[in-house]
Amino acid sequence: MTNPDLLDLSAAREVFDSSRDFTIGLEEEFAIVDPGTLDLVDRFPQMHAAAQEDPVLAESAAGELIASEVEIRSGRSETMGEAVEKQVERRRHLFALAGRMGVSLASMGTHPWASYLDQEIIDTPHYQRLKRDLGWVAQRNNTWSLHVHVGIRGADRAIAVCDRLREHLPLLLAVSSNSPFLDHRDTGLASVRTEIFTRTFPRCGIPESFGTWSEYAAFVDTLRQMNSIVESTQLWWSVRPHHAFGTVEVRICDAQPTARESTALAGLMVAAIAQTALDLDSGRGDGVRHLRDREIEENLWRAIRYGTEGRLIDFRAGREVETSRALDEMLTWTEEARDGLGIAIDLPDLNGTRRARKMLHSGSSIAEVYRHFALEAGSSFGGDSAV
Repeated sequence: MTNPDLLDLSAAREVFDSSRDFTIGLEEEFAIVDPGTLDLVDRFPQMHAAAQEDPVLAESAAGELIASEVEIRSGRSETMGEAVEKQVERRRHLFALAGRMGVSLASMGTHPWASYLDQEIIDTPHYQRLKRDLGWVAQRNNTWSLHVHVGIRGADRAIAVCDRLREHLPLLLAVSSNSPFLDHRDTGLASVRTEIFTRTFPRCGIPESFGTWSEYAAFVDTLRQMNSIVESTQLWWSVRPHHAFGTVEVRICDAQPTARESTALAGLMVAAIAQTALDLDSGRGDGVRHLRDREIEENLWRAIRYGTEGRLIDFRAGREVETSRALDEMLTWTEEARDGLGIAIDLPDLNGTRRARKMLHSGSSIAEVYRHFALEAGSSFGGDSAV
């Protein structure tokens, strides 16, 4: 079969039509920093080379644009428990490798003071193409995030899941917000990472509804014919069908400060994808008006600006809803999927942005906050509390 990543839409459809429901994959991105100064350091090439000597990391440690970033992937798993178990082992190996190399790994959506002008884009065909094609946009994207993949059988069904999920993405971003700092400043935003990546990259953010695989494939094929894209990984939408894996991938969330939070948030994203598929199959929500693009966009801005401290808009009811209440409603909505997939959600009362600001308002400097978060990441992702 032709590689679906190279925009063979017929091959991609075959991948989805033979996919298995609710397989799970997790992807976590970390900043590579100097343990003394906490400045970003361009050590990914050496880390990746060393990872090839570790059978756990050889297939799971990957690059993500800049040489001061590393991603760890669980790979395809049949259950959430299996995905978490794999990811725990991979995290520990990765953090141990970083320690042997004399570097630390930090987990926040942005680096609070590193200049994007100082970062090197890694030397792979994909990322060098981005450097050439996107220019400043690629250079500026010094951000870290958390992604999940969930297997969805059927190409049209995968598109339908993506379409319905769109209105839930602002809440997932709000819950995940963990990037208040940039350029030595508190930006006033809960997720400045979203402004850097989602607002600047082409074919990014929350896409409009496609309706069917044929409509989606026609648009993607037009982009290919018009020389806008050469591979499916240039479709950076916050929710997308992954051509090679036969999954729906959610990509909107900030990287999380601790392993426990990352696991919980990943579980929430997986549950939202799976519950959307279950609702489609049962006909639930068939008569409900789906939110318009401008309505989703308004809630996205509120999530970027206020995170979990703000309110989202229930456009169907014509009212504002506290984000904490919206999260409770999401937990109730996804109960069926969580029970079926064995997913427990244990999120803290204060997410990363709120904890960072609490420290800042208590007298800590931004550098001290980031050091605290880096130490917390090391002890949780690399230690005994890795679940």
